[in-house]
Amino acid sequence: MDLDSCGGPPARKLLYDYLGAGSMSMQSDQSVSPSRIEAHPQAPRVLSIFDDPNDPAVAESISSTLESNHIVGFPRCPFPLPNPADLQILRTELPTRLKLKNVSYHGADGRLTGLEANDPARARTAAVLGEHLEAVCAYLRQVAPHLSAGTVLTKCSFRPIQERGRKLKPHASNELVHVDAGAYGATDGDRILRFFVNVNPSEDRVWATKGDIQEVLERHGVRSGLLDNDGRCRLRIRKNPADHAFTLTVRALSRLNPQAQSLDSSPYDRAMRRLHNYMKDSETFKADPRGYAEIRFPPGSAWMVFTDGVSHASLSGQFALVTTILIRHTALRHPQFAPYHLLSGGIRSCGTGSPG
Repeated sequence: MDLDSCGGPPARKLLYDYLGAGSMSMQSDQSVSPSRIEAHPQAPRVLSIFDDPNDPAVAESISSTLESNHIVGFPRCPFPLPNPADLQILRTELPTRLKLKNVSYHGADGRLTGLEANDPARARTAAVLGEHLEAVCAYLRQVAPHLSAGTVLTKCSFRPIQERGRKLKPHASNELVHVDAGAYGATDGDRILRFFVNVNPSEDRVWATKGDIQEVLERHGVRSGLLDNDGRCRLRIRKNPADHAFTLTVRALSRLNPQAQSLDSSPYDRAMRRLHNYMKDSETFKADPRGYAEIRFPPGSAWMVFTDGVSHASLSGQFALVTTILIRHTALRHPQFAPYHLLSGGIRSCGTGSPG
């Protein structure tokens, strides 16, 4: 779907796709060699690279590209990373002390999860992740102040484990192509924005994609049970009175324990979870080669994406900073690209044919 054809802003400024071989080394001063984000077998349509992400002239292009379900890539992180000594501590200490899947700093209340309560690394880890979270939020205010104003939730995580070969259950695996859904309580259509930085000093982080959510729904909406043969959503998306009552109950509980918020749900979130699970469970979807491409993000590079709107998988890579920001759908300038809009309005053509 093209921005111009949907009454959106002028077409985004695609500076260039970086194609080529070889990883780039991240230097101790946080600079990288002129880096290339490598795409195979060809640069996917959902990838757009901006090599001067702090140029005010491209801010509108960055935000429009982001909202239209593209991966916005930066050969270098557009703001300073944590200092090398702190990064080295994260890389060497946390993998052996991990209590959960990742170590996460929660912006709303300053909680740190993923380490034991008495771990001596807690204070420094919280400070490093908190500072990085603020740097990401400051950059978002710079390039997309309208999205920043709609922030609902913020979290910064460090991923210390190699993604390849983790042998997790399918619904928990990052190695299977999916769209994000269902991990943040009831989003009610609010969008999931993530900002990634590869802080591995020598290894690329490798992603796979099968296109944006509209392409996924066009090909697999009927098979997933989400759409009927006319491209309309088969499931209720909007909340009814019972849903609203449940949300009010969860909010009351969350005043006593903020983690209770994750218990909330909504018809939209359940529909998205159904799609997420279908993509990870269905052998038909996994065997479908349409739209498939791999992207290599070199050390020191960064990328941001609405992960509810772009299919993705982390095939390999270790050591990444991942910031999650929930953005109110009312803050969007181009809501026609949001999954809530696509589901509630219907997909004009939905795939029912065989792959190929």
